Amino acid sequence: MLEWRKTCHDCAKEFVALVLCLFIASCSRVPVQEGVSVVVELASPPTQVAKQEPRSRYGNPASYVVFGKTYKTFKSSHGFKERGVASWYGKKFHGRKTSSGEVYDMHKLTAAHKHLPLPTSVRVTNLDNNRSVVVRVNDRGPFHDNRVLDVSFAAAQKLGMVDQGTAFVSIEAVGGNTSATTRANAGGDDEMLLYIQIGAFAKEPNARKLFEQVSKKLSNFVRIRAVNVDNRSIYRVQVGPIATVEFADKIVATLGGIGISEHQFVTH
Repeated sequence: MLEWRKTCHDCAKEFVALVLCLFIASCSRVPVQEGVSVVVELASPPTQVAKQEPRSRYGNPASYVVFGKTYKTFKSSHGFKERGVASWYGKKFHGRKTSSGEVYDMHKLTAAHKHLPLPTSVRVTNLDNNRSVVVRVNDRGPFHDNRVLDVSFAAAQKLGMVDQGTAFVSIEAVGGNTSATTRANAGGDDEMLLYIQIGAFAKEPNARKLFEQVSKKLSNFVRIRAVNVDNRSIYRVQVGPIATVEFADKIVATLGGIGISEHQFVTH
């Protein structure tokens, strides 16, 4: 009898985990770039103050699966910073439930991220025009190879990216015990160049091996950059510079074609 009860208990745990993953998948979406013709511009987009909040009841499993790919949820947003391509979503998802269980309102300052705890306040800066906004991450996504954040329509307005649909952005967790600083000139430095980093190695021959593999497809855009970290040489393999989102998409697609799916945007 005891063994039977343990088995039932394990089954119940597996069932709860399955329900959580299905809930996240049902609320998740591939980003859609909507033109201004399908939404109404806000005369005065809202503002928002960063704050620390308890984790939502839904949307925070240790890991979950969407489209056959496993994603892990960060235990904390402390010190989180990231750069990459953001998109936005609007009317098509307005009124639907998000992964956190909240109802999506395209006129509020919210966003979707694959890994950050829900909810998390982050400052998003458009690296093309230096406009920034604080948003609450309360949803999962975008599940696209070259997108790191999906912002609401209201946030897209603040960032000046509605017409373009996408933009290069920097993301930094703010509020509570997270880092509250952000570079005043993020994106405003004309000399700042973006690269896609695909590897970092302690030994140069390992970096050279990856460099040669990628050079067969992207010979004019690959470099090895040696940097000193804690008195040790680190050899970073990078592709770029990246001037447009369209070019970034082509680079990521090419990398995916040769089996390289892990990458991040860097400025040096």
